Amino acid sequence: MKNLVSAEWLKNNTDKENLVILDVRYVLGDGGYGKKEYEKGHIPNAVFIPLEEILTGEIKEHGGRHPLPNMEEFTCNMNNIGVDDKSTAVIYDDGDLSMAGRLWWMLRYIGHGESYVLSGGYKGWESKNYPVSTNDPEIRKADKLTLNLQKNMIADINAAKKAVLAEDKVLVDSRTGDRYRGEIEPIDRIPGHIPGAVNLPWTDLSEYNSNTDITEIKKHFKSVEDYNKIIVHCGSGITGTVNILFMEEAELSPELYVGGYSDWISYPENEVATEI
Repeated sequence: MKNLVSAEWLKNNTDKENLVILDVRYVLGDGGYGKKEYEKGHIPNAVFIPLEEILTGEIKEHGGRHPLPNMEEFTCNMNNIGVDDKSTAVIYDDGDLSMAGRLWWMLRYIGHGESYVLSGGYKGWESKNYPVSTNDPEIRKADKLTLNLQKNMIADINAAKKAVLAEDKVLVDSRTGDRYRGEIEPIDRIPGHIPGAVNLPWTDLSEYNSNTDITEIKKHFKSVEDYNKIIVHCGSGITGTVNILFMEEAELSPELYVGGYSDWISYPENEVATEI
């Protein structure tokens, strides 16, 4: 698979030149979780990346709950912790891939092609009794990290609106089915979904790993494979990246509507649906 690496691969390549390991564990609603877990134990030489400070920009009236930061600042931040144009970046979270997916997508968005997600995350690594550390890593001296935005990877609210009206485009809602249907809404103030969006929950991908047969992944996305444009969203641009990750494995070329549902409902004139 082109976007994921196994724990075995990482263990066997820890001495790989220019390897950078990034820990982005996080729990929504508990900003201190990731750092606490990192201090308890992490993959040796992994650098902790705080989601709110590094991967999220200033929250405004529009743009959603986790807008992108200034991408020049993000690039500088990544460069300062050892990522450069020659780096191979391996990113992990607890194992559900969503937080790692966010950082993976952002690195790919700035043009850093050698970025990968660790299948199974930290829990998978730990379950194999691979070595862990509580030591602060030595930050490698980095060369230049080029900012080369891949604008074909991203969509805004206007593109999302066009997608739900066009027969050759599709808007994919990555949230769980109960949130899509408006049965529950634990985070955003209005339950429901963007009218016309189809639901492919990111949680359905949890069984897939770096050894999954590509034909199985393609089968999972068969319902959207014939559209000329696929725009993926979630609540705020985090869990939707898991769909993006595996859609790329299925040889699809989705865009991410980063603001997602939380951005959509920030416009009073936008309609919300609860029927399927």
